[in-house]
Amino acid sequence: MSVSTAPWENRLLDWAYEGIANPPGELCLGIPDESLEHAYATCDAITAQHSRTFLLASGLLPFAKRRAVRALYAFCRTSDDIVDRNPEGETAEPQAALRDWRQRALGYSTDEADGFLLAWIDTCATYSIPRIYAEQLIDGVAQDLICNRYATFEELTVYCYAVASTVGLMSMHIVGFTDPTAVPYAVKLGVALQLTNILRDVGEDWRSGRLYLPTEELAAFGLCEADVAAGQVDERWRAFMRYQIERVRRLYADALPGIALLHPDGRFAIAAAAELYRCILDDIEAHDYAVFHRRAHVGTFGKLRRLPAIWWRASVSGYRTRQDGARRNGARHVGA
Repeated sequence: MSVSTAPWENRLLDWAYEGIANPPGELCLGIPDESLEHAYATCDAITAQHSRTFLLASGLLPFAKRRAVRALYAFCRTSDDIVDRNPEGETAEPQAALRDWRQRALGYSTDEADGFLLAWIDTCATYSIPRIYAEQLIDGVAQDLICNRYATFEELTVYCYAVASTVGLMSMHIVGFTDPTAVPYAVKLGVALQLTNILRDVGEDWRSGRLYLPTEELAAFGLCEADVAAGQVDERWRAFMRYQIERVRRLYADALPGIALLHPDGRFAIAAAAELYRCILDDIEAHDYAVFHRRAHVGTFGKLRRLPAIWWRASVSGYRTRQDGARRNGARHVGA
């Protein structure tokens, strides 16, 4: 099974394959069980506080993988928060804080007092998560301190890779995957998820001084930053958003077949995370693309009623052909 790639993906794939080509060495940590349990419990609490969708989806994983992906979430959340708490116009302090965090989170020291960092380090050691992906993620969130506009879609995808595709690649090592052919699917899915975030959070990002929508594409639809500031939904904005949503849906459609390359006990969870997040696009459409003062979402009942169909697609036949399924039955499982 192979996935078609667009020109903008080539650079992203080069970065992604670096992690496959340079697996980490073995880490011998010797962390006390009591300290680890406390650290993983803290990761559960961070996940529950910040992402109901990720909490629900990760709950579909076996216990060990569940707590590992929540440790990953806590690492990503903390990295992002260091930047997001930055007061407008003040960059020196968060840059220093991010450098300090990078050293502590990637130094794999077991002498840390952080409430969850031991869980993150244990997860990296247990699932052989390539360090380069965590480095790329921290570099990506650091971009928000120096760049708040993107002219082209290609420029934006570099950011999306750094802050989201890297998360997918690290998650892939936790869940387990058959072979490196899974990498392009993970990259595509990460870009799709981050673009969904961007479309959902246009108003919130604008009030924070950031605009992630490609400015050249805004101009192509007769829009400019003043129109975003006005927050008016007109035919130009609707046409622009329809174009953006159609592209993101194509990315989801291209990425989801890659779920069949994951370990069977993780397919439902990853499919749920992806498909439930994709439903945010439906909610944006249902509310006439009004994303300036409203945050699109899917309610708990809406998520739960979708799970049986998602399970069927992920676990039975929805994302793959019979030929693909036959080939994968004999594939080696990596990273479990």
